[in-house]
Amino acid sequence: MKILLAQTRLKTADFDFNFKNIVDNIKEDADLIIFPCSDIESLGGKDLILDEKCRNAQIDFYNKIAEKNFKPALLIGDVLIRNGEIEVSQDGYFDICGKKVFVSDTFINDVECDLYVLAQNRYFAMNTYQDFVESIETKTDFIYINALCMADCDVYAGASFAKNSSNQIVFEAPICQECVNEIVFSKHIDFSTTSMEEAVLKVTTFALKEYCENTGFKKVVLGLSGGIDSALTATLATKALGAENVLGILMPSMFSSEGSITDSLELAKNLGITTIKEPITPLFEAFMQNRETKHDLAEENLQARLRALILMFYSNRENRLLLSTGNKSESAMGFGTLYGDLAGGLNLICDLTKTNVYKLANYLNKDKEIIPQAIIDKAPSAELHPGQKDQDRLPEYEILDDIIEMYIEQNKPVDEICKKYDKKLVDEVIRKIYRMEFKRHQGCLGVRLTERSFCCGVNLPVVQKFY
Repeated sequence: MKILLAQTRLKTADFDFNFKNIVDNIKEDADLIIFPCSDIESLGGKDLILDEKCRNAQIDFYNKIAEKNFKPALLIGDVLIRNGEIEVSQDGYFDICGKKVFVSDTFINDVECDLYVLAQNRYFAMNTYQDFVESIETKTDFIYINALCMADCDVYAGASFAKNSSNQIVFEAPICQECVNEIVFSKHIDFSTTSMEEAVLKVTTFALKEYCENTGFKKVVLGLSGGIDSALTATLATKALGAENVLGILMPSMFSSEGSITDSLELAKNLGITTIKEPITPLFEAFMQNRETKHDLAEENLQARLRALILMFYSNRENRLLLSTGNKSESAMGFGTLYGDLAGGLNLICDLTKTNVYKLANYLNKDKEIIPQAIIDKAPSAELHPGQKDQDRLPEYEILDDIIEMYIEQNKPVDEICKKYDKKLVDEVIRKIYRMEFKRHQGCLGVRLTERSFCCGVNLPVVQKFY
């Protein structure tokens, strides 16, 4: 039996696109072609599944494929289409070309079959792929099929694979790339690994392209502060959409260093993107003209919100998607201004700690300097008052990020974290994580990159007395 694995792009409830992309990838010389799950629920449709019109469109989608009466049997998730008919098994078993094929959305060790198909659109989470592959210990020929799709925060990034009955890998599909390949179970290959940085680069750029394509945006805008977060976001956006579609706005204040301007302009030159300079000092001074100057939080937030006004102007005027640039460390600590720097339509790096932001920035510079080294080397600062540094209000990022990852990602007990770090510090970090949940509830959509993302994966109460 000639089996093809078709790792294809799919779109949530875009039945015309999904129909065309499946039909275009059908090869008539195959006996069985395995496609990813394509139903509404499996592509992140959420409560669209409750919409009768949408459910009927999904039925029509399968019927249109069946009407084509293709020669090969088509397995689309757990739906089998062959000889112009649609088949759905109650127990997961199909007889295909005399082979006993079992299809499931979970892996069960003791299933007797000739071929096990795990059809489950699995969202990307960095550093988890190898463990997932190794968790499949199969005694039958096995295929895992994953879609390529952005489902709000979740990114289904492909990386489908196949193993033979000896539990040897025989095929690995690339991440974030379509492919149609014949699966030969006698052909053993070595397991290949993709670095965290390379995987995140591919996933974030894929997500931005998909988001723009699905929502109608063709161009983006973001603020360039001279800091590492906006520099990384601008670089990712340029790789995803091309320099001609990225606009950087420089919005210096009376507290901005000269390097913030020169470093941003050097970054823009390296990327080839257009920039506009819009100083906020006149706007700030006009508002503060008859008010007492205190250099307090209210004035800092005013600066951030004036910048958001400017960015939203360009977003609305030129129909550009506004990219927010906050990272996971800042989000955990509430180190951002509501309706200010938290404003935006999409955030590509919200699930990267500051430590991982630097790792990805250095990775992007591995062949040539894209992000100016001065940006990477400078001490992080919001530059909202004279001489401000992030570490004036936050622990060292290396320590902070470790605590965040231990508590959020690894779900370690507080007492265990306190064995490594000062209890007062740990308590303060965890208290802030809970107290700042109200801000995260009002943040923009972001790209999930971990199992426990603040986007969707962590669900903390806003109103609580425990922390």
